[in-house]
Amino acid sequence: MSIRANLDVVHERIARACLKSGRDPAEVTLVAVSKTFPLERLQAAADQGQMVFGENKAQELDEKATAWTSSDVEWHFIGHLQRNKAPVVARHADVFHALDSVRLARALDRRLEEENRTLRCLVQVNVSGEQSKFGLDPSALAPFLEEVAQFERLRIEGLMTLAAPTDDPEHVRPQFSLLRSLLSTPAPGGNTRLRALSMGMSGDFEVAIEEGATHVRVGSAIFGNRSYQ
Repeated sequence: MSIRANLDVVHERIARACLKSGRDPAEVTLVAVSKTFPLERLQAAADQGQMVFGENKAQELDEKATAWTSSDVEWHFIGHLQRNKAPVVARHADVFHALDSVRLARALDRRLEEENRTLRCLVQVNVSGEQSKFGLDPSALAPFLEEVAQFERLRIEGLMTLAAPTDDPEHVRPQFSLLRSLLSTPAPGGNTRLRALSMGMSGDFEVAIEEGATHVRVGSAIFGNRSYQ
């Protein structure tokens, strides 16, 4: 199928999930996960009105954002970020989905000051309990929010999680529900206002939407399978 056809299918899936849960599809941002795909594929998606793209490697974000000639897209960085790569995200990203340490927050804030920019951030929370995943333990969220409130260039707007891999999306519904419940974590004000939930990927985003997702990260259902050669 073409990217246009794939986008139509994904938007229909989003609409059905919203109808089932009594939500407005306009509340859900589709982040097209474009990692490993060439700019030509992103342009094909942009030609169909898809203007939000997600990357998880700093070098690839740098290359694509630099080569993109117009300013009409949003770049979301959705992967784990090492502090030495903070300059790239500070320069190019509109939204960072994986804030998970005070040291990283400090590095980003410093670079954003140099770039004279602000950055919308989501805090990554490990709700699956898997040792292999990055993110805060849910119990660490409240003190973390207090600590990062000092960084004026960061706008803490919500939470992100990676659910456990499963063939049955219903198995991860409790994880999505837990993340939604964490939105009620007391926030210190200032740069923090928890509203957004980034959760759900190609195989489980309907359940994520039913549980309150405002951002779904969809790659293969739009661009096809990846080749990691």
